[in-house]
Amino acid sequence: MDIGRGPLRLVAAFAAAVTALAWSAPAFADPPRLALPANLSAVIDFRVVLTDGERSFTDGAFGKSRFGGGGEDVDVHAVPAAGELVWHGPLAWGLSGTVAAAYQDRQDQPVDLIQAFATWRPVPRGATRFSVRAGLYWPEISLEHSGPAWQVSDMITPSAINAWVGEEVKVIGIEGTASRQLAGGRLSATLGLFGFNDTAGTLLAFRGWALHDQQSGAFSRQALPPLGADIAGLQPQWSTPTLEVDHRVGYYARLEYQLIAPVTLSAFYYDNRGEPTAFTSHLQWGWRTRFLNVGARVDFGPHTRLLAQALTGTTRMGQDADEEDEYWVDTRFRAAYLRLTQEVGRLALSGRLDLFDTRQRGEYVHPDDDETGWALTGAAGWHLTSQTQLILEWLHVESDRLSRLRLGLPAQQDQNVVQASMRLSL
Repeated sequence: MDIGRGPLRLVAAFAAAVTALAWSAPAFADPPRLALPANLSAVIDFRVVLTDGERSFTDGAFGKSRFGGGGEDVDVHAVPAAGELVWHGPLAWGLSGTVAAAYQDRQDQPVDLIQAFATWRPVPRGATRFSVRAGLYWPEISLEHSGPAWQVSDMITPSAINAWVGEEVKVIGIEGTASRQLAGGRLSATLGLFGFNDTAGTLLAFRGWALHDQQSGAFSRQALPPLGADIAGLQPQWSTPTLEVDHRVGYYARLEYQLIAPVTLSAFYYDNRGEPTAFTSHLQWGWRTRFLNVGARVDFGPHTRLLAQALTGTTRMGQDADEEDEYWVDTRFRAAYLRLTQEVGRLALSGRLDLFDTRQRGEYVHPDDDETGWALTGAAGWHLTSQTQLILEWLHVESDRLSRLRLGLPAQQDQNVVQASMRLSL
């Protein structure tokens, strides 16, 4: 894992900023809170970014970060990265609703609907508790995101796993959850049925994994990098994550067990039951995507926690009528991460290691589209006040993918991204 000399100035800048942050942390008093009307909340994120390396996937390239670089030169971006408005409140007895809309820089639709769902939690009448959720939402996969605004706590960039969940695993569906005490802990089981997620897997197959904090909107498209010659006429240079193609119902199931000890274990299985030969008039295809995700959270104390997830799955698209076992695109994918967070007063220090890869076995894709990569992320989040958080983050990512040769780039690329985020929560 050789980071190299060129990016060291970015790392040095990050280290100096964290040191200054730690020394000055106790200096701020909490001012009066700013408040929105009842049941409304908002998150505003202004970002300053220094980055090197290749162009971003948001520009139709193979870059792994939301913000691309200029090769060996360092690019500077100062942008209002996101602004999200959330309504969350009661609808009826035991029934609540959540609606979230957001502005996001570098999205196909800068303002879009993010989530819209209703949750029913009846009053418990025994040892078992029940809840039902229905609408547009992310299934409960990520251990890094929380709250109605689905924000990553104490970091800017989620893991490769949860970045992909944010961009391609949003559903319109209904789920039911039951939980009860078991052996001193609590066991929860969830079953969900859904549609409008038939293109999940497109980005993993054609672009590979990425590390970013963009969230897919209900009406937005995702750009794809240059495609191989065999598939270029069959798939446009974009994908629509929230789309129904084959009118088949997918499903997912989740188990979670909270032990007596401060340990929570979870397992999640997803199958969209996509029809690989179905397509729309815009050549958006049904992808048969299945994956298993396992996760763990360990609280070593009130201020120290370890998060871990591992995900493995397959996604398939296209099929010749006379070759039922041969798919045009057949991608195996897997990723894993470990993240440790230590809180010191108002300061939270986090570090994460990501590993990821994809393997191609389809008729119209080749080993050139295989991918192997890893990433290191370090972050310092400082709660200036109860509503304002400053987060400094350094991300280093390396990956190897021969399909970069289509852009005249070396197959192996590395990138450093240093970000400063001022996050205001109202």
